[in-house]
Amino acid sequence: MGSYYARLISYWEKIRAWLAEQNLTEFSEEVGNKYLDEIYGTHLLPLKSSVEIREGFRAIRMLISYQKYGEFEFRSPGVEYTFDGTIGKLAFNYLEFCRLELGNAKKTLDNKRLYLYDFSKYMDDAAMAFTDLSIEIIEEFFKYKNYSLASRHNGSRIIRHFLQHVYDEKKSGKDCSVYVLKDNYRKNRKLPTTYEEQEIRDMIGSVERASAIGKRDYLVLLLAAEYGWRAKDITRFSFSQIDWDKNVIRFDQHKTDVPVEFPLLSSVGNAIIDYLKHGRPRTDACEVIVSHLGSNRGVSLSSPTIHSIVTKYLRRAGVKGWSKKKHGPHAMRHSLATNLLKKNVALPIISTVMGHQRTETTSVYISVDYDKLKACALPMPPLRSSLYSGEVSYGKI
Repeated sequence: MGSYYARLISYWEKIRAWLAEQNLTEFSEEVGNKYLDEIYGTHLLPLKSSVEIREGFRAIRMLISYQKYGEFEFRSPGVEYTFDGTIGKLAFNYLEFCRLELGNAKKTLDNKRLYLYDFSKYMDDAAMAFTDLSIEIIEEFFKYKNYSLASRHNGSRIIRHFLQHVYDEKKSGKDCSVYVLKDNYRKNRKLPTTYEEQEIRDMIGSVERASAIGKRDYLVLLLAAEYGWRAKDITRFSFSQIDWDKNVIRFDQHKTDVPVEFPLLSSVGNAIIDYLKHGRPRTDACEVIVSHLGSNRGVSLSSPTIHSIVTKYLRRAGVKGWSKKKHGPHAMRHSLATNLLKKNVALPIISTVMGHQRTETTSVYISVDYDKLKACALPMPPLRSSLYSGEVSYGKI
């Protein structure tokens, strides 16, 4: 870990020297990209590159992402989303509006950037203006991109809002958002994967807690199952989020930036203490949960690793049918919400636990609680019509 930090600092010292040679006093994304172009011949990470090149890119991208968003990006980009042309510039301005006025989180902006890049490039390449748009043109775009059902749903929502914004800003003479048809995603989407409480207890109970890695994995499973945390929130779980005096954990969710607060359950608190005292490697990392292996020892875990941990113990516990279902931390999140609903916990309370801003988001879990659905069924009224009782006979015409 220490050697990795030392290498990062050496890369930063190199760009500091380069800035001095260029008579530059301020760092920016443009300056960082120019440096990468000069040193490596590109500012987009090559698909196949050496460790030295990856680390060099990583060092510069860390500076760029932290300066722009206040956090480090997960990986260096291999594709550059540049917005050229008339439509592209409007799409870029819209993203700035979402960042500055709507306060969208980096992950939300990255999601919007992907779809708007595709759409603006499609329009600019075809030299289309907003006056050329129609239902048929929009549908042709989605057909051309061949998005999945979920991607089509997300893209439609983003493009519709973009077109509405363009019209509101008087950059278009007509409101083209009406040409983006609503889809049946909510009707066709798959039901969330859930596990029974006993299955989750079996999974957690299968952890061999005498080893250091076992203590870590046990804590990961508790955070996923007891709190329903997303993988990214588990990897970012830090000491500053724990209030030991008030027995609470507070943080802003990575996905939504919505602040949430959880009671520090005794099971979770004891698992944290056990891990810190007898399992966690010596490291200066601010994250509670870290890697134990190889060159990453002491470094915070990645989201795929959290998924692998949940999968490992579902397999070890012999949970029936786990391989044919979703088997990551999000399945634990779905299970928590569904099992709370089965215990007659009110939907607004479940929304608070899940960190949802709207109860409508949580309502999808009602669809997997069959007992509750049965309770909603209306009795069939008695048939009074002689037509259905067979009392009416018809003569020949």
